[in-house]
Amino acid sequence: MTADRATEPSGLSWRPIERGHVAAWKLLLDAIEVVEQDDEHSTEADLLDRFDDPYVDMARGSLAAWDGERMVGYHWMKARTAADPGHEFWQLGGVDPEYRGRGVGLRLLTWAEQAARPLHEERFPGAPLALVDGCCVGSTASEQLFARLGYEQARWYRSMVVDDLAATVAALPPLPVPDGVEFRVFTEERAADALTVRNDAFRDHYDMAPQTPQGWAHFTGGASFRAGSSHLAYDRVSGEPLAIVMCEESSSEAGRDLYVALVGTARAGRRRGIASALLAHVLREGAAAGYDRSSLGVDADSPTGAVGLYERLGYRAKQTWVAQRKQLG
Repeated sequence: MTADRATEPSGLSWRPIERGHVAAWKLLLDAIEVVEQDDEHSTEADLLDRFDDPYVDMARGSLAAWDGERMVGYHWMKARTAADPGHEFWQLGGVDPEYRGRGVGLRLLTWAEQAARPLHEERFPGAPLALVDGCCVGSTASEQLFARLGYEQARWYRSMVVDDLAATVAALPPLPVPDGVEFRVFTEERAADALTVRNDAFRDHYDMAPQTPQGWAHFTGGASFRAGSSHLAYDRVSGEPLAIVMCEESSSEAGRDLYVALVGTARAGRRRGIASALLAHVLREGAAAGYDRSSLGVDADSPTGAVGLYERLGYRAKQTWVAQRKQLG
């Protein structure tokens, strides 16, 4: 959530985000990105995907601030797939830079506390509930707003980029496919294998819940997902899936971006260099396919040493984000 001051907004109207609002929503995101430089380049098709997410209720779990026909603030929530030990609603939102300092962000975050409760009780009755949001480290006004509302800084994440994919790939040392392993491109028939790896790979990561078949189908069927740029590693003999690199695409003035949404290695494949070799393979394929750059996000304290892996493949840290968490009950 981007910054705001604690004054009551006036002259604005408030209503849930609807499918017909995506053009205005996209304009708002573009205005925020100019100031925040957060590489948020969602298309209208990406925004429409939110309405089909099985863990999102846009009718009751979203709110936008409007100045006439101009969307000037937004907020929406996504439920987790499990409550173990508690349930967290992820929040995403922002305020048009021209409208900051008018209490828009405060109003949206305050609304979210009330809106989340009934949605939570429908999914996980009686379970503890928390809200999780985030902001860029150094965004003083945002950090102050979260602190005022009782949020605590919970975890830090890095946005990492490869600015010149072709040059970076050309400079990479050889990373051959590990012995006994083969790489295969993602297909619908391999979706279940990829989900198996995802859930095994991330079960020991901070604040991660298992993905469901429904949620996975929504991800791999999304407008930005790129099956041809996503790959799996398999044991050549047993056929067991060992690792995944799942990719999406966005475009900006910097060119086509190969966004690495997930890199994961199942326990059976760890400490064999599979993830490094698979991601290097994906980056080479991406450069050959005409991508100009690559980006990803990573837990700064990942137990698998992911930050170092990405740095060795040419990624550099661009921003650090902090997860802001508020326990509601």
